[in-house]
Amino acid sequence: MDPPPGFSHSLLPNQVCKLKKALYGLKQSPRAWFERFTKAMIFMGYRQSQGDHTLFIKHSISGGVTILIVYVDDIVITGDDFVERDKLKKRLSAEFEIKELGKLKYFLGIEVSHSEKGIFISQQKYILDLLKET
Repeated sequence: MDPPPGFSHSLLPNQVCKLKKALYGLKQSPRAWFERFTKAMIFMGYRQSQGDHTLFIKHSISGGVTILIVYVDDIVITGDDFVERDKLKKRLSAEFEIKELGKLKYFLGIEVSHSEKGIFISQQKYILDLLKET
């Protein structure tokens, strides 16, 4: 990496900058971010799934479960332990820059509808878009 404009020194013309952390946009930055994220999740007591490394699970003493999954820059948090979910959101916002978008509506081609009876998932929009494309 070249020094930023105005940062060069006449006695050290071939000076370069050593990065202490990955910068957004570099090839290795997603990997570095996910490594940092994984360490934070494990520190908070979550177990990383071996089947899907982007899935983290925590079972509470009271029998509840909290689940978190990451896809690129989206994070979905669910589970029946409401206290742990709130703690997790607070810890994540202290460690990372996050924005809560409310209840899940759409994720990876799956539409999610919430009602008093529970959650309904559908891929109707995804299928219609696929049919229109083909």
